[in-house]
Amino acid sequence: MTSATAHIETERLGPYLSANIPGFGRLLSAEKFAGGQSNPTFLINSTEGRFVLRRKPPGTLLKSAHAVDREYQVISALAQTDVPVPRTHHLCTDETVIGSMFYIMDYVDGRIFWDGSLPDLAREERGAIYDSMNAALAALHRVDSAAVGLADYGRPGSYFERQIARWTGQYRASETHPVPSMDALISWLERETPADGGRVSLVHGDYRIDNMIFAPSGPRILAILDWELSTLGHPFADLAYQCMQWRLPSDGIFRGLGGLDRQAYGIPSEDEYIERYCRRTGVGQIDHWPFYLAFSFFRLAAILQGVYKRSLNGNASNPERARRMGEMVPLLAGMAMDLTISSNAP
Repeated sequence: MTSATAHIETERLGPYLSANIPGFGRLLSAEKFAGGQSNPTFLINSTEGRFVLRRKPPGTLLKSAHAVDREYQVISALAQTDVPVPRTHHLCTDETVIGSMFYIMDYVDGRIFWDGSLPDLAREERGAIYDSMNAALAALHRVDSAAVGLADYGRPGSYFERQIARWTGQYRASETHPVPSMDALISWLERETPADGGRVSLVHGDYRIDNMIFAPSGPRILAILDWELSTLGHPFADLAYQCMQWRLPSDGIFRGLGGLDRQAYGIPSEDEYIERYCRRTGVGQIDHWPFYLAFSFFRLAAILQGVYKRSLNGNASNPERARRMGEMVPLLAGMAMDLTISSNAP
Protein backbone atom coordinates (compact mmCIF):
# COMPACT_ATOMS: atom_id res chain seq x y z
CA MET A 1 0.00 0.00 0.00
CA THR A 2 1.28 3.48 -0.87
CA SER A 3 0.81 5.97 1.96
CA ALA A 4 -1.55 8.86 1.21
CA THR A 5 1.10 11.20 2.62
CA ALA A 6 3.91 10.05 0.31
CA HIS A 7 3.40 12.69 -2.36
CA ILE A 8 1.87 16.11 -2.98
CA GLU A 9 -0.22 17.18 -5.93
CA THR A 10 1.84 20.09 -7.27
CA GLU A 11 -0.56 21.34 -9.94
CA ARG A 12 -2.09 23.90 -7.57
CA LEU A 13 0.78 24.09 -5.10
CA GLY A 14 3.29 25.66 -7.47
CA PRO A 15 1.19 28.67 -8.52
CA TYR A 16 0.02 29.12 -4.91
CA LEU A 17 3.56 29.33 -3.53
CA SER A 18 4.67 31.67 -6.31
CA ALA A 19 1.76 33.99 -5.51
CA ASN A 20 2.11 33.94 -1.71
CA ILE A 21 5.86 33.80 -0.97
CA PRO A 22 7.90 36.76 -2.22
CA GLY A 23 10.95 35.64 -4.16
CA PHE A 24 9.85 32.00 -4.32
CA GLY A 25 10.17 31.75 -8.07
CA ARG A 26 8.77 28.65 -9.76
CA LEU A 27 8.23 25.26 -8.12
CA LEU A 28 10.53 22.54 -9.46
CA SER A 29 9.84 19.57 -7.17
CA ALA A 30 8.43 18.39 -3.83
CA GLU A 31 10.32 15.48 -2.26
CA LYS A 32 9.20 13.79 0.94
CA PHE A 33 11.67 13.48 3.80
CA ALA A 34 11.98 10.01 5.34
CA GLY A 35 11.12 11.29 8.85
CA GLY A 36 8.03 13.18 9.99
CA GLN A 37 5.85 10.36 11.31
CA SER A 38 3.24 12.79 12.57
CA ASN A 39 3.20 15.66 10.10
CA PRO A 40 4.62 14.70 6.68
CA THR A 41 7.46 16.99 5.67
CA PHE A 42 8.71 17.80 2.16
CA LEU A 43 11.76 19.42 0.61
CA ILE A 44 10.51 22.08 -1.79
CA ASN A 45 12.86 22.98 -4.63
CA SER A 46 12.18 26.19 -6.50
CA THR A 47 14.06 28.18 -9.09
CA GLU A 48 15.15 30.54 -6.28
CA GLY A 49 16.15 28.09 -3.55
CA ARG A 50 15.07 25.34 -1.17
CA PHE A 51 12.24 25.44 1.36
CA VAL A 52 10.45 22.98 3.63
CA LEU A 53 6.72 22.24 3.58
CA ARG A 54 5.12 20.65 6.63
CA ARG A 55 1.56 19.50 6.25
CA LYS A 56 -1.27 18.05 8.27
CA PRO A 57 -1.90 14.44 7.18
CA PRO A 58 -5.01 13.88 5.06
CA GLY A 59 -7.84 11.70 6.31
CA THR A 60 -9.64 11.32 9.63
CA LEU A 61 -7.45 12.50 12.52
CA LEU A 62 -7.63 12.56 16.29
CA LYS A 63 -9.00 15.78 17.75
CA SER A 64 -6.35 18.49 18.36
CA ALA A 65 -3.59 16.39 16.74
CA HIS A 66 -1.27 17.53 13.93
CA ALA A 67 -1.62 21.24 14.72
CA VAL A 68 0.67 22.65 12.04
CA ASP A 69 -0.90 26.08 12.55
CA ARG A 70 0.37 26.07 16.16
CA GLU A 71 3.80 25.00 14.93
CA TYR A 72 3.85 27.94 12.56
CA GLN A 73 2.74 30.32 15.31
CA VAL A 74 5.37 29.30 17.86
CA ILE A 75 8.27 29.09 15.38
CA SER A 76 7.41 32.53 14.04
CA ALA A 77 7.28 33.96 17.58
CA LEU A 78 10.56 32.37 18.66
CA ALA A 79 12.41 33.96 15.76
CA GLN A 80 12.81 37.05 17.98
CA THR A 81 14.52 35.07 20.79
CA ASP A 82 17.77 33.17 21.33
CA VAL A 83 16.02 29.84 20.65
CA PRO A 84 17.23 28.51 17.27
CA VAL A 85 14.33 27.99 14.84
CA PRO A 86 13.90 28.07 11.06
CA ARG A 87 12.51 31.22 9.45
CA THR A 88 8.85 30.81 8.51
CA HIS A 89 7.31 32.12 5.29
CA HIS A 90 3.63 31.24 4.99
CA LEU A 91 0.74 29.33 6.58
CA CYS A 92 -1.91 27.95 4.22
CA THR A 93 -5.25 27.11 5.82
CA ASP A 94 -6.94 26.48 2.46
CA GLU A 95 -7.19 22.70 2.32
CA THR A 96 -8.08 22.72 -1.37
CA VAL A 97 -4.47 23.51 -2.36
CA ILE A 98 -2.96 20.13 -1.42
CA GLY A 99 -5.74 18.51 0.64
CA SER A 100 -4.72 19.72 4.10
CA MET A 101 -3.29 22.70 5.98
CA PHE A 102 0.45 23.33 5.61
CA TYR A 103 3.18 25.88 6.22
CA ILE A 104 6.44 26.82 4.54
CA MET A 105 9.74 27.48 6.32
CA ASP A 106 13.41 27.79 5.40
CA TYR A 107 15.42 24.72 4.55
CA VAL A 108 18.26 24.61 7.10
CA ASP A 109 21.36 22.83 5.86
CA GLY A 110 23.17 20.99 8.65
CA ARG A 111 23.51 17.70 10.53
CA ILE A 112 20.73 15.63 12.07
CA PHE A 113 21.82 12.94 14.51
CA TRP A 114 19.50 9.93 14.54
CA ASP A 115 21.50 7.97 17.10
CA GLY A 116 21.80 9.50 20.57
CA SER A 117 25.17 7.85 21.16
CA LEU A 118 26.68 9.94 18.32
CA PRO A 119 28.88 7.04 17.15
CA ASP A 120 30.52 9.02 14.33
CA LEU A 121 31.79 11.82 16.58
CA ALA A 122 34.86 12.07 18.79
CA ARG A 123 34.40 11.76 22.55
CA GLU A 124 34.84 15.49 23.25
CA GLU A 125 32.40 16.39 20.48
CA ARG A 126 29.66 14.28 22.03
CA GLY A 127 29.83 16.11 25.33
CA ALA A 128 29.67 19.48 23.56
CA ILE A 129 26.60 18.41 21.56
CA TYR A 130 24.76 17.42 24.73
CA ASP A 131 25.74 20.65 26.45
CA SER A 132 24.43 22.62 23.48
CA MET A 133 21.08 20.83 23.76
CA ASN A 134 20.99 21.57 27.47
CA ALA A 135 21.69 25.27 26.90
CA ALA A 136 19.00 25.52 24.20
CA LEU A 137 16.42 23.87 26.46
CA ALA A 138 17.22 26.29 29.26
CA ALA A 139 16.95 29.20 26.81
CA LEU A 140 13.52 28.01 25.69
CA HIS A 141 12.28 27.78 29.27
CA ARG A 142 13.53 31.29 30.00
CA VAL A 143 11.52 32.84 27.14
CA ASP A 144 8.92 35.40 28.26
CA SER A 145 5.91 34.00 26.42
CA ALA A 146 3.88 37.19 26.78
CA ALA A 147 6.71 39.32 25.39
CA VAL A 148 6.82 37.26 22.17
CA GLY A 149 3.06 37.21 21.69
CA LEU A 150 2.36 33.74 23.11
CA ALA A 151 0.57 34.65 26.34
CA ASP A 152 -2.49 32.71 25.17
CA TYR A 153 -0.58 29.78 23.67
CA GLY A 154 -1.84 27.45 26.41
CA ARG A 155 -3.52 27.37 29.79
CA PRO A 156 -1.12 27.85 32.73
CA GLY A 157 -1.49 25.60 35.74
CA SER A 158 -2.58 21.95 36.22
CA TYR A 159 -0.41 21.00 33.25
CA PHE A 160 0.13 17.36 34.14
CA GLU A 161 -3.51 16.76 35.08
CA ARG A 162 -4.64 18.12 31.73
CA GLN A 163 -1.93 16.29 29.81
CA ILE A 164 -2.73 12.96 31.44
CA ALA A 165 -6.40 13.43 30.57
CA ARG A 166 -5.57 14.47 27.01
CA TRP A 167 -3.19 11.63 26.24
CA THR A 168 -5.35 9.06 27.95
CA GLY A 169 -8.15 10.17 25.62
CA GLN A 170 -5.83 10.02 22.61
CA TYR A 171 -4.60 6.59 23.64
CA ARG A 172 -8.12 5.23 24.12
CA ALA A 173 -9.17 6.65 20.74
CA SER A 174 -6.34 4.80 19.00
CA GLU A 175 -6.31 1.65 21.17
CA THR A 176 -6.16 -1.50 19.05
CA HIS A 177 -5.77 -4.15 21.76
CA PRO A 178 -5.50 -4.24 25.57
CA VAL A 179 -2.13 -3.34 27.12
CA PRO A 180 -2.45 -4.02 30.88
CA SER A 181 0.72 -2.10 31.75
CA MET A 182 -0.69 1.02 30.07
CA ASP A 183 -3.90 0.71 32.06
CA ALA A 184 -1.89 0.36 35.29
CA LEU A 185 0.33 3.30 34.35
CA ILE A 186 -2.61 5.59 33.65
CA SER A 187 -4.11 4.76 37.04
CA TRP A 188 -0.79 5.43 38.80
CA LEU A 189 -0.24 8.76 37.06
CA GLU A 190 -3.75 9.95 37.89
CA ARG A 191 -3.25 8.95 41.53
CA GLU A 192 0.29 10.28 41.99
CA THR A 193 0.18 13.62 40.13
CA PRO A 194 2.08 16.10 42.34
CA ALA A 195 0.58 19.44 43.29
CA ASP A 196 1.19 22.08 40.66
CA GLY A 197 4.14 24.20 41.74
CA GLY A 198 3.22 27.19 39.63
CA ARG A 199 6.05 26.78 37.12
CA VAL A 200 4.99 27.80 33.62
CA SER A 201 7.10 28.12 30.49
CA LEU A 202 6.99 27.43 26.80
CA VAL A 203 7.56 23.71 26.37
CA HIS A 204 8.57 22.02 23.14
CA GLY A 205 6.84 18.73 23.85
CA ASP A 206 9.16 16.49 21.80
CA TYR A 207 12.63 17.69 22.79
CA ARG A 208 15.10 15.10 21.51
CA ILE A 209 18.28 15.07 19.52
CA ASP A 210 16.79 14.03 16.17
CA ASN A 211 14.46 17.04 16.22
CA MET A 212 17.45 19.38 15.90
CA ILE A 213 19.71 20.50 13.08
CA PHE A 214 23.32 21.09 14.07
CA ALA A 215 25.94 23.13 12.25
CA PRO A 216 28.07 21.22 9.70
CA SER A 217 30.87 21.27 12.26
CA GLY A 218 30.87 22.08 15.97
CA PRO A 219 28.06 21.74 18.53
CA ARG A 220 25.95 24.78 17.57
CA ILE A 221 22.23 24.10 17.05
CA LEU A 222 20.94 25.83 13.92
CA ALA A 223 17.28 24.92 14.32
CA ILE A 224 14.95 23.04 16.65
CA LEU A 225 12.19 21.31 14.66
CA ASP A 226 8.81 19.63 15.22
CA TRP A 227 6.91 22.01 17.49
CA GLU A 228 3.55 20.27 17.07
CA LEU A 229 3.23 19.45 20.78
CA SER A 230 4.44 22.79 22.09
CA THR A 231 2.33 24.76 24.54
CA LEU A 232 2.53 26.68 27.79
CA GLY A 233 3.28 24.04 30.35
CA HIS A 234 5.63 22.69 32.98
CA PRO A 235 9.31 22.88 32.03
CA PHE A 236 10.18 19.64 33.82
CA ALA A 237 8.09 17.79 31.23
CA ASP A 238 10.61 18.74 28.52
CA LEU A 239 13.58 17.91 30.74
CA ALA A 240 12.21 14.49 31.67
CA TYR A 241 11.22 13.74 28.09
CA GLN A 242 14.78 14.28 26.90
CA CYS A 243 16.16 12.33 29.85
CA MET A 244 14.21 9.30 28.64
CA GLN A 245 17.03 9.05 26.10
CA TRP A 246 19.35 7.88 28.88
CA ARG A 247 17.00 4.98 29.63
CA LEU A 248 15.66 3.91 26.22
CA PRO A 249 17.33 0.91 24.56
CA SER A 250 20.38 1.65 22.41
CA ASP A 251 19.27 -0.88 19.81
CA GLY A 252 16.06 -0.91 17.79
CA ILE A 253 14.06 2.15 16.75
CA PHE A 254 14.82 4.35 19.78
CA ARG A 255 18.62 4.61 19.48
CA GLY A 256 18.76 5.59 23.15
CA LEU A 257 21.61 5.46 25.66
CA GLY A 258 20.37 2.57 27.77
CA GLY A 259 23.07 -0.02 28.43
CA LEU A 260 25.91 2.14 27.06
CA ASP A 261 28.96 3.29 28.99
CA ARG A 262 28.09 6.99 28.81
CA GLN A 263 31.30 8.05 30.53
CA ALA A 264 33.38 6.26 27.90
CA TYR A 265 31.31 7.95 25.20
CA GLY A 266 31.86 11.38 26.75
CA ILE A 267 28.13 11.86 27.32
CA PRO A 268 27.03 13.38 30.65
CA SER A 269 25.08 11.23 33.07
CA GLU A 270 21.40 11.93 33.63
CA ASP A 271 22.21 13.55 36.98
CA GLU A 272 24.91 15.74 35.40
CA TYR A 273 22.56 16.82 32.63
CA ILE A 274 19.86 17.76 35.14
CA GLU A 275 22.37 19.66 37.30
CA ARG A 276 23.51 21.74 34.30
CA TYR A 277 19.91 22.54 33.41
CA CYS A 278 19.12 23.58 36.99
CA ARG A 279 22.20 25.80 37.10
CA ARG A 280 21.23 27.51 33.84
CA THR A 281 17.61 28.08 34.89
CA GLY A 282 18.13 28.82 38.58
CA VAL A 283 16.11 25.79 39.65
CA GLY A 284 16.85 24.09 42.95
CA GLN A 285 16.10 20.48 43.74
CA ILE A 286 13.61 18.69 41.45
CA ASP A 287 11.14 16.66 43.50
CA HIS A 288 8.94 13.90 42.06
CA TRP A 289 11.44 13.07 39.30
CA PRO A 290 10.14 9.46 38.86
CA PHE A 291 6.67 10.90 38.16
CA TYR A 292 7.96 13.23 35.45
CA LEU A 293 9.86 10.38 33.82
CA ALA A 294 6.92 7.98 34.03
CA PHE A 295 4.66 10.62 32.49
CA SER A 296 7.14 11.02 29.63
CA PHE A 297 7.16 7.29 28.92
CA PHE A 298 3.35 7.28 29.04
CA ARG A 299 2.99 10.15 26.61
CA LEU A 300 5.48 8.65 24.17
CA ALA A 301 3.61 5.34 24.33
CA ALA A 302 0.32 7.13 23.61
CA ILE A 303 1.90 8.93 20.65
CA LEU A 304 3.29 5.70 19.21
CA GLN A 305 -0.08 4.01 19.61
CA GLY A 306 -1.59 6.80 17.53
CA VAL A 307 1.09 6.37 14.86
CA TYR A 308 0.37 2.65 14.79
CA LYS A 309 -3.37 3.21 14.44
CA ARG A 310 -2.79 5.59 11.52
CA SER A 311 -0.70 2.89 9.84
CA LEU A 312 -3.66 0.51 10.04
CA ASN A 313 -5.85 3.22 8.50
CA GLY A 314 -3.35 3.82 5.69
CA ASN A 315 -2.45 7.35 6.84
CA ALA A 316 1.01 6.76 8.30
CA SER A 317 3.95 8.61 6.79
CA ASN A 318 6.13 5.46 7.01
CA PRO A 319 3.85 2.41 7.47
CA GLU A 320 6.57 -0.14 8.32
CA ARG A 321 8.23 2.11 10.89
CA ALA A 322 4.80 2.96 12.31
CA ARG A 323 4.09 -0.74 12.83
CA ARG A 324 7.38 -1.18 14.69
CA MET A 325 6.56 1.83 16.85
CA GLY A 326 3.24 0.31 17.83
CA GLU A 327 5.03 -2.79 19.05
CA MET A 328 7.02 -0.63 21.49
CA VAL A 329 3.99 0.54 23.50
CA PRO A 330 4.09 -2.33 26.05
CA LEU A 331 7.86 -1.88 26.48
CA LEU A 332 7.50 1.83 27.26
CA ALA A 333 4.63 1.26 29.66
CA GLY A 334 6.62 -1.45 31.41
CA MET A 335 9.65 0.83 31.81
CA ALA A 336 7.40 3.51 33.29
CA MET A 337 5.88 1.04 35.75
CA ASP A 338 9.40 0.10 36.88
CA LEU A 339 9.88 3.77 37.75
CA THR A 340 6.68 3.81 39.80
CA ILE A 341 7.95 0.85 41.83
CA SER A 342 11.30 2.51 42.51
CA SER A 343 9.59 5.75 43.55
CA ASN A 344 7.72 3.87 46.28
CA ALA A 345 10.79 2.10 47.59
CA PRO A 346 11.84 3.03 51.16
